Formats: sequence, C-alpha cells, structure tokens
Amino acid sequence: MAGLFALLQGCAVTSPYDEVSDPLEGMNRAVFRFNDTLDRKVLKPVAERYQEYVPSPVRTGVSNFFSNIHEPIVIVNDLLQWKPRQAASDTMRFGFNTVFGVAGLMDVATPWGLEEHHEDFGQTFGVWGFGEGWYLVLPFLGPSSVRDAAGLPPAWYLEPVSQTTDGRARLAWYSLFAVSERAELLAATRVLDAGSVDAYLQVRTAYRQKRWYEIYDGDPPEPDFFDDELFED
Repeated sequence: MAGLFALLQGCAVTSPYDEVSDPLEGMNRAVFRFNDTLDRKVLKPVAERYQEYVPSPVRTGVSNFFSNIHEPIVIVNDLLQWKPRQAASDTMRFGFNTVFGVAGLMDVATPWGLEEHHEDFGQTFGVWGFGEGWYLVLPFLGPSSVRDAAGLPPAWYLEPVSQTTDGRARLAWYSLFAVSERAELLAATRVLDAGSVDAYLQVRTAYRQKRWYEIYDGDPPEPDFFDDELFED
C-alpha cells in the first residue's frame, strides 16, 4: 500500500485531457485481451441468458440488493470527502431500504427524495488531491489506475460479503453480482462489440473521463487549452 501512495505523492489531480501515464501499456493490453476473451466467452453469454430468462422485477431486486449492501462504503466516503449532508441522506437511504425495502430488494428511498450516490475510495483520494498515477488494467476487474487500485483494500475490508462469507458462498455472491452488473451494461457495450479501431484506447479514454466527472460530482472545471505564456508581454 505504501508503494502505491508513493507513486501518487506530489501529483496533481489530472484531467482526462492531460496526457495519460501508461508505461505498462504492453502488460495492460495483454490483461485487456484476457478480460475481453473471458467476457465474450463466459460473462457476456451468461448475462444475456440472465437478462432473457430472469424476470425484470427479479433482476431489479438483485441490483437493488447489491447497491444497498455497498451503501455503507458510500457513507464512509461521504464523510471522508466532508459531505455531511450527503452522508446523512445516504444513511437514511440505507436504513429505509434495509427496513422498508426488505433488506434492500426494493428501492423505497428514491421515491422519497433520497437519491442514490456513488462514492468510493479512489474518488476520495482524488478529492484529497492525489493524482491518478499510472493507468492499469486489472485481471477480472478491468480499467483502473494506481489511485483507484489503492482504494481497493479498504473497500474490501468494509465490503460485507467479503467479511461474512467464504468459499462457495462468497463465490456465488460475487458471481451473481458480476452477472447482474454485466447484464446492465449489455446495451452500453454494443459500440465496442461492433468493433473499434482500438478498443483498448477507447476504454482507457472513457474510463479516465468517467472518473474525472465522478471526482467532481459531474461538474468538473473547464479545461484550459491555452498556454498563458503565449499571451505574456
């Protein structure tokens, strides 16, 4: 962990318009191909069958349940980013959905005005001013960065499934989660499935833009494409 933070020390928060740091591109591309093959041969076909044969209300319930059990991680990061009002809202959301939504299977909080938020430790490190570091592609997990990878251990520590299950039960939970998440992304990945000039670069760019917007809660600063020195007297 100390080594991960060492790579981030002294780095400013980079925007998706800055030049990407990808010194491990050769290895990243190899992992990208592995993940893509696994997705095409296993995960995507299973997700398509899941979407085809599992009724929509059941799929929604599964998605709601997983969102709810990850809510405590969101609340912790709300507090770490000093968003007390959002933390209070998310705490009420978690309580209402757990109690009145049958352990989170139903989202009763959103209609009551408690919208869902997405916060994680990678975003928190970005808010704290850590740069993204090197771009990474992680086996099974996909695109990431040194900053986001540094956020995985604390998330794992707080993740309820990892702390309360083991063996086959844990494998079953994570398998269902992966299939549910992949089913929700079927429409979004049709562009890549149609064939990109370079899918690796396309995913890398999209990931960096997504994380940039998430760090600034959808309202990032405008990029400065001008060099002020050119306009000095």
